[in-house]
Amino acid sequence: MISIVIVNHNTKDLLKKSLNSAIEQDTGDAEIIVVDNGSADDSASMVSSLYSEVKLIQNAENMLFCKAQNQGIGQARGEFILCLNSDCVLEKDYLKEALKIMSIDSRIGMVSGKILRSDKKTIDSTGLFLGRNRKAIERGYGKKDKGQYDEPGYVFGVTGACAFFRKDMLEDIKDANGYFDERFGMYFEDLDLCWRARKKGWKAYYNPKAVAYHERGGTAIGNNAKKGHNFPRLSDELKKRYIRNRHLCMKKNDSMLGMLMNFPFILLYEIKMLAYQALTLHFCNAKV
Repeated sequence: MISIVIVNHNTKDLLKKSLNSAIEQDTGDAEIIVVDNGSADDSASMVSSLYSEVKLIQNAENMLFCKAQNQGIGQARGEFILCLNSDCVLEKDYLKEALKIMSIDSRIGMVSGKILRSDKKTIDSTGLFLGRNRKAIERGYGKKDKGQYDEPGYVFGVTGACAFFRKDMLEDIKDANGYFDERFGMYFEDLDLCWRARKKGWKAYYNPKAVAYHERGGTAIGNNAKKGHNFPRLSDELKKRYIRNRHLCMKKNDSMLGMLMNFPFILLYEIKMLAYQALTLHFCNAKV
């Protein structure tokens, strides 16, 4: 069985598209679980009335991504889990193509497909990689898809927007903070999970034949925001979370040798973030 877990918070219209694509998957035994994080836009009632086959978990408030995702995974019955953002739409054979990869090697615990933007022309991710500045790098991010990433192969990890996992791997890396580390809430949680899995000997693989479409930023910023995730547009609270989580991810997973070898790149990014925050504060004070 394959379990599809979708976390939702006030994205009713996007959720409907995502659910329709999940239901239309060309696979046999599958279940769909929606974890609603206290939505105020009637998302939960829409799921209940239109999708009787979907298991709905309703939270009274927004538990953020990690805790809600862990709730869904905890109740999933599948041997394989697709963690799917509500702003992602799957091609009908996504699960079939992702599942094929798991038979290549029993240590493959993560599969990434070719994730395009909603325009179906721009790349969102063709696999997650660890940058020398200790940021997550989505391979091909923002580039036009010209077939340059049509070769399957091993990658570092998978983007949290559309992540296909082996359940055994998730159970192996689970700790006191859950499958996804609930201290993160959101941001860097996918890099942290992939990094932990790599340290335990698990592998990630990219299959370009598994295609999905991601409306980048649709879940984090809202349906009416401009398309795409942009750090400057985040609230001050989310900016702090983003910076804190990067530090926590490094503290948890990096080695002393890794930190030393990449120190110039890490330091440069720290300076960039400090400079940006100083400029933001200056312009805010100038407006006042």
